[in-house]
Amino acid sequence: MYRLSVKLEFSAAHYLREYQGKCESLHGHNWKVEAVIAAKKAGKQGLVVDFHVVKKALKEVMEGLDHKYLNELTYFKKHNPTSENLAKFIFVRLEDRLRPSLRQAEIKGGALREVTVWESDNCSAAYSK
Repeated sequence: MYRLSVKLEFSAAHYLREYQGKCESLHGHNWKVEAVIAAKKAGKQGLVVDFHVVKKALKEVMEGLDHKYLNELTYFKKHNPTSENLAKFIFVRLEDRLRPSLRQAEIKGGALREVTVWESDNCSAAYSK
């Protein structure tokens, strides 16, 4: 099994609803995001998918989050902007953008496997299907 990983960063502010503690106040993070792609075999060139393709798609998803107040975004008005929900949000949108690249006939079984979001160096949450 091949596993590819791409990491990028973005900054945003949020507060957690229905939370008892400091995080119920408005605050920000410099989030790190890692997307993991997996496939049973690589294509003719020896690639599962070009890193550039994954990086571009992840960057497009994160542009809608970077330097934003997450609580004001439509999705996070309904879902508390926790790291867990942020990982799922990114996963779903990234999967949609990568689907055409991962459907190449020679790379059957290639898929986005996991998105991990770090809100600090020591705290992360991941979402996978």
